[in-house]
Amino acid sequence: MNTFISNVGKEKVRIEHMVKNDTGIQMEHLFKSFFVESLDAIIFWNENKTVIDANDAACRLFECSLDILKRYPIDTFVYEKDEKYHSAKQELYKKGSIRDELLFQMYNGQMKYLEFSTKLYIVGDYHMTIFRNVTERYQMEKKLRESEQKFRRIFQGSLDGMLLWDENQRIIDVNPAGEKYLKATKYQVVGKTMRELLLNSHFSDEELNEVMKNVMMEGHATGTLTLKTRSGKTLHYEYSTKQNVVSHLSLTTFRDVTEKLEMEANLHKSDTLSVIGQLAAGVAHEIRNPMTALKGFIQLLEDSSEGKHPMYFEVISTELNRIDAIINEFLILAKPQAIKFVEHSITQIMSETVNLLSAQAVLYNVQFLLHYDDDLPTLICEPNQLKKVFINMIKNGIEVMPTGGFITITMKQTTDNRIHISIRDEGYGIPEEKLKKLGQPFYTTKERGTGLGLMVSYRIIEEHEGTIKVESEVGKGTVFHVYLPVEK
Repeated sequence: MNTFISNVGKEKVRIEHMVKNDTGIQMEHLFKSFFVESLDAIIFWNENKTVIDANDAACRLFECSLDILKRYPIDTFVYEKDEKYHSAKQELYKKGSIRDELLFQMYNGQMKYLEFSTKLYIVGDYHMTIFRNVTERYQMEKKLRESEQKFRRIFQGSLDGMLLWDENQRIIDVNPAGEKYLKATKYQVVGKTMRELLLNSHFSDEELNEVMKNVMMEGHATGTLTLKTRSGKTLHYEYSTKQNVVSHLSLTTFRDVTEKLEMEANLHKSDTLSVIGQLAAGVAHEIRNPMTALKGFIQLLEDSSEGKHPMYFEVISTELNRIDAIINEFLILAKPQAIKFVEHSITQIMSETVNLLSAQAVLYNVQFLLHYDDDLPTLICEPNQLKKVFINMIKNGIEVMPTGGFITITMKQTTDNRIHISIRDEGYGIPEEKLKKLGQPFYTTKERGTGLGLMVSYRIIEEHEGTIKVESEVGKGTVFHVYLPVEK
């Protein structure tokens, strides 16, 4: 019995040994298959960095045979043993493994970027390094970096304003030109949404939603945006938006076209003035001679009528004088005037104007409130032309207050060495859409006006290197602000 048990035990040990040997054989076979068939290059090397063995993928990668690979230390193929190489080597011997990338020169001279993973003492005293060719990926990343750098240079150096924003419409970056146009720093802009940025503009939520819808559907959108600054100045911007230009970021470029639009408006006005000039020449020639005859015969007819129908003669004379005044305004706009500038007191010019219109003001039950700064400096100006401007503005104020009221005239010197004249009435006021058209040829808010009087006023103030601004509120009245430089 004991002999039987002993034999059984011996047989069990023998069987277990056979199983272990068989498993080892299988593992070795599996490892050899992995080593030979692997698509990655695998090299075994010893403490002297001598290559012990390498698979076919390694030979193909290094462009040489196994015999040639065995002739050289493994780090021979590292192209440049720079700081990065020594840092990687130090980390390897410190940690026992490493994963990194370096530039290698193949046996045939070809340059390749290789990603490698090295582990020390993988089998006995042997070390193993697995290589993978990442040259194509490295070149793509390099091109991407160069492209990003190029984009960054364009972004920073562009004369157009640029905004980068994400899928939530939140601004990620703004270039220097954008900071200048928006009159805000990057710190003030980045982090805001496009909606918050446009909060103080005339751009409604509906318009913004429509733009964003076009961007999402078509990938781009263009248009013009009007913004109002804190000082009340209106600015116009052209914009172009393109979706997903960089890593799920969208780009909006914009430029200030305020000056361009104003120039186009001035050119349009100049074209209109040119047409008016040609018309005025014809009117002066074709109408003035018959008018002179009409005036003469009307006078003769009135003298011989023995006082009959005086109202008719008065209406005819008034209308003929009105036609004559319109022709004169045409000629002022059409023909350059020989202006003789002299040094004169603006206070005296305004006082003479108010005295001239006092009688008309009494008829309309209008009173003047005058506020002049003491010791206002004299101006280099053409007094009669300035008087024409003030008469025009004050008469307009009187005529829009048929039930009476106050016209307040204020004159003071500003900090930038200009004279500020404001003429305020308490009339009907002018709607905002009509306010923008004041000063244009033939545009008027009066039933029987021509619009030429205010246009002449704008022309005269421009010749004096000044500006006119108009404020108005419906039901409360209108204020004309005239700014004239003290020194020309």
